[in-house]
Amino acid sequence: MTTTFLFDGDDNAPVTILLAHGAGASMDSASMTATAKALADAGFRVARFEFHYMAARRYGHRKPPPRAETVNPEYIKAIADLGAKGVKGPLIIGGKSMGGRVASMIADEMFSKGDISGLLCLGYPFHPPAKPTQLRTKHLAALKTPTLIVQGTRDEFGTPDEVATYDLSDRIEMLWLEDGDHDLKPRKNISGFSTADHLKTMTDAVKAWASRL
Repeated sequence: MTTTFLFDGDDNAPVTILLAHGAGASMDSASMTATAKALADAGFRVARFEFHYMAARRYGHRKPPPRAETVNPEYIKAIADLGAKGVKGPLIIGGKSMGGRVASMIADEMFSKGDISGLLCLGYPFHPPAKPTQLRTKHLAALKTPTLIVQGTRDEFGTPDEVATYDLSDRIEMLWLEDGDHDLKPRKNISGFSTADHLKTMTDAVKAWASRL
């Protein structure tokens, strides 16, 4: 089964970003769509895809999210299928929450082969909510792929105080968005920031980071 992609941005953009969705929301969710459009407006070509369990939900098959590592082969195939579509130039892989986590588990293999240039995680699920000791960080300590993790300061999957205590590779850069939740959304009446503000901060940071890869 060939991977189905949603594309945003110019076909001739110098850098392509491949994004997978989080555990509970599809590739065309409001959050994923806003993110893809913001990155496309910043000059990237963005490709979104779905893991099989999520695609099956479109046909009425309510499958729960599988263990993240079991969909690693699907991500690797998406990279190959994107290449088969003739996508040239540097490729950054990543995604929202679980999608970013899956990308992070295959990143070094792909990076060592020259298939990707970097990893972009949006709301990394460092641990399940209310379970701060169930860490999903072991592979991040030795990560060799240049990585940017964009995280809201009130993300219940990993707060600044928690993340500061983790053993993370020096290839990982963190961008903290003030008062952002797991979807990076702030409460404007409390923080003074809007979702659009944070999307702009995120895309500016991704652009600057990608230019150094």
